[in-house]
Amino acid sequence: MKAKLSSFLRKMTWSRIQNTLHIKLLLLSLLLLFLFLLLLRPTPSSPPSPAITTTASTSTTTTAPAAACYSKIPESLAETIIHYATSNTTPQQTHAEISVTARVLRHRSPCRFLVFGLGLDSPMWAGLNHGGRTAFLEEDESWIATVRARFPSLETYHVRYDTRVRDADALMEIGRRPECSSTETTELRGSLCGLALKGLPDVFYDEEWDLIMVDAPTGWIPEAPGRMGAIYTAGMAARGRKAEGETDVFVHDVDRKVEDEFSKEFLCEGYLREQVGRLRHFSIPSYRKKKLPFCP
Repeated sequence: MKAKLSSFLRKMTWSRIQNTLHIKLLLLSLLLLFLFLLLLRPTPSSPPSPAITTTASTSTTTTAPAAACYSKIPESLAETIIHYATSNTTPQQTHAEISVTARVLRHRSPCRFLVFGLGLDSPMWAGLNHGGRTAFLEEDESWIATVRARFPSLETYHVRYDTRVRDADALMEIGRRPECSSTETTELRGSLCGLALKGLPDVFYDEEWDLIMVDAPTGWIPEAPGRMGAIYTAGMAARGRKAEGETDVFVHDVDRKVEDEFSKEFLCEGYLREQVGRLRHFSIPSYRKKKLPFCP
């Protein structure tokens, strides 16, 4: 019996080690691929330097300046590569879950990417969206200070939430009221819906986001803020998009009740593109120029 148990534990340990190595290899491969593509991009040409002319009594020699042919690796991307090459920490999402968002970023970056949450995977998201804007909204001020000290180039903002997971059922009923499910107006700052987040940093309302990921705030205990408002607000921001096209919205931890029910209700199963593991990917169109039902 002891021999069987020992064998089982060894197999489990080896499986975890393999999973960690696979994730690290994926992150490094993706970052190196983006770096390779970055180096292939033509750099803006600068005005040619004047030719140097040397005049002698018998001849005139014109020498053309040597052309610059090197591109410097951006500091933020270099930080990200070093971090994942030397870190033993496993990211919050699995290999398969990360791949879902990475595929979308390959097609849409450089773009505007908003993330609810600040974690050990944040440098990766900023690196994969190199050249675009990636902003992180985080509830824990001390954690922001810790991450900023290590990755000063990350764009981070502090957010306060006044909801609690224990109130999720009541908030679901509020979200079903006409003032929340109406598509006549998608304005969030002046929203009459009690589920909408109206106290986020200005950057959230002023920017048009192409991708939004909801991986925060915390939601694993009744006293935690929960992601009820973040999910609803992400969906309404997508519907209120001024530009043509769709907003890709990702919700993590859909194995939990709140993330599961609120994403289906307010991001709509009709807009669900795929689910891999605990991650759901929705593509929501702009409602600005179209009269569409809240859910298709």
